Amino acid sequence: MSARPGVASGAVVESDRLGERVSIGEFAIVREGAEIGDRVVIHPHVIVGPGVKIGDGVEVFAGAAVGKAPSRVGLIARDEGEDAGEVSIGSGCSIGAHAVLYHDTAIGHETLIGDGAVIREGCRIGARCILGVGAYLSFEITVGDGTRIMGHANFAGETTIGSGVFIADSVATANDASFGQAAPGVPLQGQRVEDGAMIGVGARLLPGVAIGRDAVVGAGAVVTRDVEPGTRVMGVPARPVPE
Repeated sequence: MSARPGVASGAVVESDRLGERVSIGEFAIVREGAEIGDRVVIHPHVIVGPGVKIGDGVEVFAGAAVGKAPSRVGLIARDEGEDAGEVSIGSGCSIGAHAVLYHDTAIGHETLIGDGAVIREGCRIGARCILGVGAYLSFEITVGDGTRIMGHANFAGETTIGSGVFIADSVATANDASFGQAAPGVPLQGQRVEDGAMIGVGARLLPGVAIGRDAVVGAGAVVTRDVEPGTRVMGVPARPVPE
């Protein structure tokens, strides 16, 4: 593709679907079929895959990979399917340095994705959310509007997180009670975190548990059963405590 204003020397831009006042840094790659909105800033060494749609005013920081296909090796039992699916990033988002967004993901407008965060295929993240530094969302996770997931939190696949939820640093979850020994095709059991819930730093959520609306899970708690709406739990295992 011929050189154009805003595209740095050494960048590879195969797509002709670039908006106005776009800036693309050195050694960034924009593959054919990607769509870049107006006033987008793509920093050096970013990779934007085919089928990626980036809205107006988005900034993608150095080394991020947007539209990555999942790896397939013999150890992986899950069938990822053949359809790569699109990636959609809403207007006004910020995608951190070295963040990885797999194919078939969607990010709502004005959402911040922290440095080194990973969002796997099939995830849907709402508007005005935060995903902190190094946070990890596995496959098929839905996150509602205005939810904040802090640094190094780790959510297992097939999980639903509501709107206005706060999840502190280093929260971890599991969706397979068999320690990976279940027969192929056995359904995984992600969590359901309802609107307005708050989960404290370092809490652990076991497969299939539900955290009710406006419930609070204390720091370091190990949640082995459902938490009723509006209740507060603490401890190992987590138990209700007085307000």
